[in-house]
Amino acid sequence: MLKLEKIAFSADTEKGRKDILKDINLEIGEGFTVVTGPNGGGKSSLAKVIAGLYRPTAGRIIWKGRDVTGLSITERAKAGISYAFQQPVRFKGLTVKDIITIASGRELTVSEACDYLSSVGLCARDYIDREVNSSLSGGELKRIEIASVIARGTDFALFDEPEAGIDLWSFNSLIKVFEQMRSRTHGAIMIISHQERILEIADRIVVISGGTVEKEGTKDEILPGLMYDRSCPRLDSINT
Repeated sequence: MLKLEKIAFSADTEKGRKDILKDINLEIGEGFTVVTGPNGGGKSSLAKVIAGLYRPTAGRIIWKGRDVTGLSITERAKAGISYAFQQPVRFKGLTVKDIITIASGRELTVSEACDYLSSVGLCARDYIDREVNSSLSGGELKRIEIASVIARGTDFALFDEPEAGIDLWSFNSLIKVFEQMRSRTHGAIMIISHQERILEIADRIVVISGGTVEKEGTKDEILPGLMYDRSCPRLDSINT
């Protein structure tokens, strides 16, 4: 479904030009794929390259047989690639219903918008008319963003470290949402994460280290080795 061919990405840093991704060759098909690896290994950069936020310095991105390397994030969204930010954006003046309606690309009834909120474990009547601003917690924003991704109905949903900045209760709720998405999706879900509980619900795991694909395979093939790899931090980064 999504194919990365010899993807490389370099960026200017305080220490000069740095090669962040190096000759990435990867295919992501239907199901639930988790990309993991040590901090600074290139996971989030890979997500941004796939989403269209970063332009690769070399290589091609093929989506459903089409070369989308030169497309922007907006053009890729229209083509069927959804991206959820590590830190969800707040929209002053827009309500939760507005955000879900915009994501869906059509005018939604209140009942339809409420169904999307309910699917991510939010009591719709408490959120539908709320403004997407600082009154919402990190966990609430994450679930609202996931509801908007579901409403968009794209074939490829990409989440960049969805557990970042949320507390343990919200993280547990987030896991349940992903489990539900995994059970009903007919497309591809890709999550950038190093959290054990997210890895445990993966169909496939890809390990990125030093800007390259170190290993990839099924959960049963990859996860046991990661459990003993101290270079891949896990639940210690979730706030308690």
